[in-house]
Order: sequence, then C-alpha cells, then structure tokens
Amino acid sequence: MHQNSHQNRKIFIFFLLVAWICVAFYGFKQTDLGNSSEKLTTIKIGYLSGDEIEISAARGALKKKLRAKGYNVVFKKFTSGAAETEALASGSIDYARTGDTPPVAAIAAGSKITYIATGGVKSNGTGILVKKSSGITKVSQLRGKKIAYTKSTASEYFVRALLKKYGLSTSDVKLVNLETNAASVAYSKGKVDAIVAWDPTTAQLQLSGSTLLADGNDVNYNNRSYILSSSTFAKNHKSLSKLLIKYLSQDMKWANSHHSTLIKLLSEKLGVKKSVIKTTINRRKYDFEPVTQTAIKESQAIADTFYKAGVIKKDPKIKSHVQYLSVN
Repeated sequence: MHQNSHQNRKIFIFFLLVAWICVAFYGFKQTDLGNSSEKLTTIKIGYLSGDEIEISAARGALKKKLRAKGYNVVFKKFTSGAAETEALASGSIDYARTGDTPPVAAIAAGSKITYIATGGVKSNGTGILVKKSSGITKVSQLRGKKIAYTKSTASEYFVRALLKKYGLSTSDVKLVNLETNAASVAYSKGKVDAIVAWDPTTAQLQLSGSTLLADGNDVNYNNRSYILSSSTFAKNHKSLSKLLIKYLSQDMKWANSHHSTLIKLLSEKLGVKKSVIKTTINRRKYDFEPVTQTAIKESQAIADTFYKAGVIKKDPKIKSHVQYLSVN
C-alpha cells in the first residue's frame, strides 16, 4: 500500500514537472514573439481618400508582405496633397501618394522631396464640366463665364492649359478659386458656370446632368499619381522603396483585374454610388513603376506653367529631385 502511494506520488510529480515545462516554454515563445514584433521598423505612408494607397490598405497584401520583410506599415489619411508634402518635410510620414501638382509646389517652396514612383494616368476623368442645361457646347463659349477651380492643384494646371490651347487668357474668363468641396457646392447651386474636377467628382457630375466639355486628352494632361519621400529618407532606404514599388505594382495589377470587387470596396469606403465608381475605374488604369522620363517631362511642364503664371516663385528642375530605381 505504501509502495503504491510512493509510486503515485512520483507520477504526480513527473506530470507536474511536464506541465511546468510546457507553461514555461509557452511563456518563452510568447515573450520571443513579442520581442520579434518590437523589432519591426515602422514606416508611415500618407494617402488621400479613394486613392491607390487606400486600395492597398484595404486589400491588406502590402502590409503583410512588408511585415515579412521586417516593416510595420502605418497608413495615415490626409485631406490634401499639400498637407502630405508638409508631413513629409516634417518627418511625420515617410512616404506619400499625391497627385502631380503638390510636389511641384513643395519643391518650389524649398522642401527637400524626392519622387520615388510614377502612377497611372487619369486623363479621361479629369476635365471641365458644364451643365447640359447651360447651352455651352464648346470651350470658346466659356468666355466671360465663371469657372470654379482649386489653386495649385491639377484643376489649376488643366484650366490654364485649356485656355492657352483655345486662345483664351485667364482675363477672358472669371476664375473662382475654391476648395474642392466648396467648388462642387458652388457649381451645384449655379454660382459658377463651369467646374474643373477629377474623378470620382467628374463621374458623379456626369451621371447627374453635366457634360464633360474637355478632358485631359484635349491638352495632353495625364494627371498622374506619384509616390514621394523626403530626400534624406529616400537616400537611406533604397531597398525599402524598391519593395514598396514592387508590392504596390502587384496591388495595382489586382485592382485592374478585379473591378467588381474594387467597385464594392471603393463605394463603401467613399460613400459613393457604385455607378460613379464603375465609371471612374473603367476609364483609368492603375499602375505604379519607377519614375519614367515621360513623367518627369510632364511634371516639368507643370512647374514651367505655374512659374510663368506666378503660382510658384521658383521653377524647379524636376529631374534633380528623382530617385531612379530598378525593380525586379
């Protein structure tokens, strides 16, 4: 009887030791996982509502792929490209996706910003709109009319290029500088005769009784997207930039081949009708690649136009603010 009791005690102690070892090992693994998580380098990427980065953020593949490479991606939403370039300059974000005019204005003002990647074109969805009831059917009829636009944005470059092509000057029309949302409100209330906009606003207006009088193709304006970084960060993180371009490119290929999913995703994100999103994505191609010579020339044309018009005080040489990367 005593022998059985002694044997049972040994068995109990054995299992107790096994249980203790298992708990200790599990705790070690948990600590180890926590440490590895802390070793991730955080990178912050700025974006605007409905842009390519928002698509990547919603899909989740970019974040997972960069995490596997040792980076924790944090996405930060902004209300304007100008706010993004300011955040880059202050170091509060590491990368930003903007349109083509914010970096030109920022560099002209002295910000040390570098172009990392070139995005797809949005020429079909960028242009000037008038209401069908206005009776305006050609650009020449805009003489003396009020045109809403937003200073130092794609809309300003477009309207200046458009007027020049059709032999009009800014004094031949009445340019009304309004913030993007305010411009839409003024147009809808009839306080201005025309508005310069880009998708999805363009698509929304077209589907509710407006005519796209002229688009980017009329003035050879592609209205591209760009990925930017501060010059110092870009110089010290070339490998990371290559990975970012590679993974963003993969997300854009996904976007181009999954329209129905993308329409639902963006409609929910933006609170916009699916018909508007469908029109928007059907007339553009999503893309990201290392900066091209064509894109540099396009940005230089914007810089030259803004400088001559007095929008910026210096005419920057865009090619000296580009990081040339090769991505496999």
